[in-house]
Amino acid sequence: MNFNDLYQIENQLEKDLDTERYKHTLGVSYTAASLAMRYDFDIYKAQLAGLLHDCAKCISDSEKILICDREKIVISDFERENPFLIHAKLGAYLASTKYDVKDDEILEAITYHTTGRPNMSILEKIIYIADYIEPQRNKSPNLKKIRKMAFIDIDECLCMILEDCLKFLKGNGKHNIDPMTQKSYNYYLKKLKERTNESINRNGKNCL
Repeated sequence: MNFNDLYQIENQLEKDLDTERYKHTLGVSYTAASLAMRYDFDIYKAQLAGLLHDCAKCISDSEKILICDREKIVISDFERENPFLIHAKLGAYLASTKYDVKDDEILEAITYHTTGRPNMSILEKIIYIADYIEPQRNKSPNLKKIRKMAFIDIDECLCMILEDCLKFLKGNGKHNIDPMTQKSYNYYLKKLKERTNESINRNGKNCL
């Protein structure tokens, strides 16, 4: 696959997604490419993962579950009770079978773009963040700060987004929290604290 294939995928997605989801998809792909430039990552892979991250989004919840059961895609009890989350795993499956993407790094970025996970790859971080900050997003109260941080410190940005998501979900009785999102936040919060402590210790020693 090459950059020309991206246009063919865009055309197919325009048919499969509703108008707003398609616009969002293009925004995520654009933002992922920008982040890839910043963090010296493969631009094509970032664009491709961004294009396909929501390729299963507009499939009905009942059909998502049906396809997963039929194709033996493992979904948790939590996902079965909250089927809007299934589009990530199902999207990775469609990316592989329908769009012939065999790159595990891309497929994992699609799989975890909704919940995140501990110890994410650089591409997983890029897609998770791009999904949250793409130009059409406007609901997060901290979006301006988060967008700025995305191009300064990717791990700190990731932690900010996870924290915002958890606060939103905890404050909204209609949404349950996927355990993976909490695990992801705990992991990156600990990582940032350890990094800060290392910096303090290093600078302290330099002053002696």
